[in-house]
Amino acid sequence: MTSTIVADQKDATRAGKAYPAKAYAAQSAASGLAQASIRRREPGASDVQIDILYCGVCHSDLHQVRNEWEGMMPTVYPCVPGHEIVGRVVKAGSAVKKFKAGDLAAVGCMVDSDRVCPNCRAGNEQFCDSMPTFTYNTEDKHLGGVTYGGYSDSIVVDEAFVLRVPDKLDPAATAPLLCAGITTYSPMRHWNVRKGQKVGVVGLGGLGHMGVKFAHAFGAHVVLFTTSPNKKEDALRLGAHEVVVSKNEAEMAKHAGSFDFILDTVSGEHNLNSYLDLVKLDGTLTLVGASPTPFPLSVGSLLFRRRSLAGSIIGGIRETQEMLDFCAEHGIVSDIELIPIQEINQAYERLAKSDVKYRFVIDMASLK
Repeated sequence: MTSTIVADQKDATRAGKAYPAKAYAAQSAASGLAQASIRRREPGASDVQIDILYCGVCHSDLHQVRNEWEGMMPTVYPCVPGHEIVGRVVKAGSAVKKFKAGDLAAVGCMVDSDRVCPNCRAGNEQFCDSMPTFTYNTEDKHLGGVTYGGYSDSIVVDEAFVLRVPDKLDPAATAPLLCAGITTYSPMRHWNVRKGQKVGVVGLGGLGHMGVKFAHAFGAHVVLFTTSPNKKEDALRLGAHEVVVSKNEAEMAKHAGSFDFILDTVSGEHNLNSYLDLVKLDGTLTLVGASPTPFPLSVGSLLFRRRSLAGSIIGGIRETQEMLDFCAEHGIVSDIELIPIQEINQAYERLAKSDVKYRFVIDMASLK
């Protein structure tokens, strides 16, 4: 059964005409996802209309649909998730310069920002002082209500937030690069991961497997930390040079004070201090996973080695395009499992159990 989503706003079409699009939406934290009809704005002069071919399934989709981030980013229902979008341009507004009908294009986690704050002007729209407009679950400044994401057959986005997909990349396996890819690429670029360095990646999931691939491509000596010994073979295949089972204290101790950089991709509760102890003088441990609970922190571990503990989210539009081009040059895409949209609720159950290698991608042809 298909439901029709009508936004709560009084002026649902205050910026002009809208057209119906097919989607999958959650009506509540416990409802699961089901087919629905949503409204998309008709393209304006600077807009690009994209028929969505593939959409990656990010773990944050699961958190958002189930309102597990209520204290940080409460979910507005109905919710149409999806921010790893690859599709084909079908319309380009009169002022659009970078895209034309027929082009392969992508949309990531943001569809707008204020564009005038210092961070936006520096190409860091993800840190917009006014908060970026995220691809879903934030204010829709065109139609009112909230934005709806890529679990749909169509989307309209200003060309400033649309990305070019290089011809060399497989479109389906490219979709997760729009979040999992840039989330791991951006901090490695910021902290200048390079040849000759020793780099650790904590966790081998959707983010971690991309972190291993990028660190390897940057020329670093890559060590994967995991709680699962059976992930060793996969980690080595993906580009790790060593695999350490983090539950083994003796294995961990062998690496004390030796890492230039560690990327921690784990979103669940775990011992940060055990990884801080592995960082060398002036090295950095960067978190890209969002834990729902605070971490206890040993300040002494920071003080006596001048270590840094940092955090990072996605990347700006310019850096995301750089990442896509880097992936094309080095033959990097995500390891994916392609599913029809009708299997999304089962995929969420599997995702909650980490039962995927390493990213679900929805074939949106199943919705059309």
